[in-house]
Amino acid sequence: MPRNLNLILKENLIGALLAIFGHLVVSIALNLQKYCHIRLAGSKDPRAYFKTKTWWLGLFLMLLGELGVFASYAFAPLSLIVPLSVVSMIASAIIGIIFIKEKWKPKDFLRRYVLSFVGCGLAIVGTYLLVTFAPNSHEKMTGENITRHLVSWPFLLYMLVEIVLFCLLLYFYKEKNANSVVVILLLVALLGSMTVVTVKAVAGMLMLSIQGTLQLHYPIFYVMLVCMVATAVYQAAFLSQASQMYDSSLIASVGYILSTTVAITAGAVFYLDFLGEDALHICMFALGCLIAFLGVFLITRNRKKSIPFEPYISMDAMPGMQNMHDKGMTVQPDLKASFSYGALENNDNISEIYAPATLPIMQEEHGSRSASGVPYRVLEHTKKE
Repeated sequence: MPRNLNLILKENLIGALLAIFGHLVVSIALNLQKYCHIRLAGSKDPRAYFKTKTWWLGLFLMLLGELGVFASYAFAPLSLIVPLSVVSMIASAIIGIIFIKEKWKPKDFLRRYVLSFVGCGLAIVGTYLLVTFAPNSHEKMTGENITRHLVSWPFLLYMLVEIVLFCLLLYFYKEKNANSVVVILLLVALLGSMTVVTVKAVAGMLMLSIQGTLQLHYPIFYVMLVCMVATAVYQAAFLSQASQMYDSSLIASVGYILSTTVAITAGAVFYLDFLGEDALHICMFALGCLIAFLGVFLITRNRKKSIPFEPYISMDAMPGMQNMHDKGMTVQPDLKASFSYGALENNDNISEIYAPATLPIMQEEHGSRSASGVPYRVLEHTKKE
């Protein structure tokens, strides 16, 4: 028994190191590619980004890192590997300051970077607790074991609850326009839980096949492979939709918390990760997750938010304008500016294609009755005005 326990601890350590290495390399790869885009955008280099050695180096490192994360699922329990994605956020927070050399003002240092470093410290403490008090259960990913877990009643009940919840969220998101970040990222988390369950099955069966125990003749391997690809694709689609509506830092923090929580639950139900563990280990593992969550929140809390481009001019923001709904008065802009909105000055030479459209605005009668049918007026401004 002690020998078996030592083997399990050794495999857990190998899996944790592979996951940490993979997430660290992926973070470096993403920052390399970001540096490549920034350098090309700030120079007169006519080359495309995919023609630079830096970008290809980043792509190679990304594939290497993803391979390391994939291999980690074959050694360690799912509940240990999933929370270790916090390593990529720690690395990105540090590399973003050192490697990318993000600009900051002295007055912003305390407000932004001290909290980020505190968040990194908490995330490292949480990672240590996760690795130390990770579940020691480890089962060979044979076709028989995976099939047995797949048809077990706890997992079938869990799948029923997850499918119903996913359909409800998808209905509110598509039909009721419930575009809350929690709704979208919860859809991502539910899909992601199935992704990591299938990834562990596929990685474990491949590892056994490499070691000499062939598992590729089991139909369950291909079922898991198809589910892994399908859920990963739809997960990426929902993430893309979320990134178009919300800030990346908000997506990173909320997505990490929701995805980790749901994935750990799925691993505990499908692979019985915490079966036989004492209450102390479970509580310390949960504490490590909470500390890691807090660290991620502090890391992403003070990230700069991107300002979306607004192609339209806010009428109340234009100087010298009257409110459009103020006593029924129409809006007439200050023509001293280089751009006029609503009325045109010296518009005799403008073609009919660019003439202003007829607007359903009621006007007060001015002058003769012949002008009463015109839905808008072109004002003539003198130099005094």
